[in-house]
Amino acid sequence: MLGLELVVVLCVTVLVCQVAGERLRVAPPILLLVAGALIGFVPALREVHLPPEAMLLLFLPALLYWESLTTSLRGIRQDLRGIVLMSTALVVLTAWAVAAVAHALGLPWGPAWVLGAAVAPTDATTVGVLARMLPRRAVTLLRAESLINDGTALVVYGLAVGITVGEEHLSGPRVGWLFLLAYIGGAAAGAVTAWLGIQVRRHLDDPLLGNVAMILTPFTAFLLAELIEASGVLAVVAAGLIMSQAGPRVVGAATRYQAQTFWSLATFLLNGVLFVLVGVEAQSAVRDLTSDDLTHAVITVMAVSGVLVAVRFAFQFAAAYLIRLLDRRPQQRLRRVGQRARVLGAVAGFRGAVSLAVALSVPETLDSGAPFPDRDVIVFVTSGVIMVTLVVQGLMLPHVARWARLPHDTSVEEERRLAETTAVEAALEALPEVAADLGTDPDVVDWTRREYETYARVVRAGDTDDDDDPAVVLRHMEDYTALRLALLARKRAAVVSLRDMSRIDDTVLRQVQALLDIEEVRLSGAELHE
Repeated sequence: MLGLELVVVLCVTVLVCQVAGERLRVAPPILLLVAGALIGFVPALREVHLPPEAMLLLFLPALLYWESLTTSLRGIRQDLRGIVLMSTALVVLTAWAVAAVAHALGLPWGPAWVLGAAVAPTDATTVGVLARMLPRRAVTLLRAESLINDGTALVVYGLAVGITVGEEHLSGPRVGWLFLLAYIGGAAAGAVTAWLGIQVRRHLDDPLLGNVAMILTPFTAFLLAELIEASGVLAVVAAGLIMSQAGPRVVGAATRYQAQTFWSLATFLLNGVLFVLVGVEAQSAVRDLTSDDLTHAVITVMAVSGVLVAVRFAFQFAAAYLIRLLDRRPQQRLRRVGQRARVLGAVAGFRGAVSLAVALSVPETLDSGAPFPDRDVIVFVTSGVIMVTLVVQGLMLPHVARWARLPHDTSVEEERRLAETTAVEAALEALPEVAADLGTDPDVVDWTRREYETYARVVRAGDTDDDDDPAVVLRHMEDYTALRLALLARKRAAVVSLRDMSRIDDTVLRQVQALLDIEEVRLSGAELHE
């Protein structure tokens, strides 16, 4: 029964903290962490632990795949150099700085490097939850960095653990080979999986089967990469980025609509549960330490948290000035960002699920059979650093964002208007030919043309060359939308009444209601969560 009780407790906690966070204007992940720590005091749940295999093989592939699908590949290309530097050089530098501080505070070099590798990478899912308030370019940079830097951190972690347990010997060629295998092998595994996924999706018209194939994609990519000892994380990211480009051409509308709904709910729950379990693990790690060890570990948590912020700040500015010194091309100057934006990017370096998974993956014993040195300290410090960065930086981020005074990003609205205008103009241009091919009644053609022309005037309302007053057009469209939504409510009520009177079956109700729901979403402009 413990499993069922845990499911209920986790879901209730996610629901309550989400509602409380919105009402208290506090980031829900912060409340979820605190709730997880409190859940750890419940005697029946004290023995609950998150197996690292579950994190690496169940949670991460799904979450990273969805983050990759919803990340701008164009944005990654535009800032590729900065993203690569943040995902490789910054991770190695951060791991070294953390290891040096941890060693100075008493940890042997091996465990100190393991700790550095665990806390070095930022977390894509945490960034996606907490950094949505930032402009699009900033969010793309943070998400792309978080998606790629896991591979670097896992290579450093593998080396540190291997040397500590006695299985690995440090050498330049060996280190280079591991990094090459992680990146090239991971990207190749992701590309092969994406190609297979595209071929399968071309032959699946059933939305359910199409989404089963979609769910299989990240896990297949991860498995294929693991079989060749490459980075499963990078394989999932590569597959997701490729599918984000190919998907619109090979996936049907019904499959996409179903996938959007499913993945929005699934990733929301997975994210929430992960934050709760981080709190539970942190509370559990406290119980495994003596009072003296706990005091020392708390000091280490604060020191490591400070190092993470300091290194990230220093790297943000040093890398920018180095690039400006070496690259003076005009296009490079156009990509520059201000100092306040760099401060904001430094504050948004959150740690999360990957760090916890790495810490929990530390083996229990060495090759000699002796216990792995300071494993409990590594788990506690990692959990503590995650909580400190999420709570402190999560609370700071809104204030820093207001202080940064970044210009309002209107690019999304402008590009959306361009897309909608181009689409409706293409439809109007093709209308005579399509109507002739279908043998459509002229009255229907005229009615369709008037509706499309009205919509075209609305999406071009900001154009001063339009003959109609944009304010009048928008007001008319708002009235039209409000009227349609009110009529939809009446239609829905009428259909439900038919069901209540047993004049139609529940199956018919669901079919009609689904169509009404789609129309309501379109009219209200409600955006599905990415």
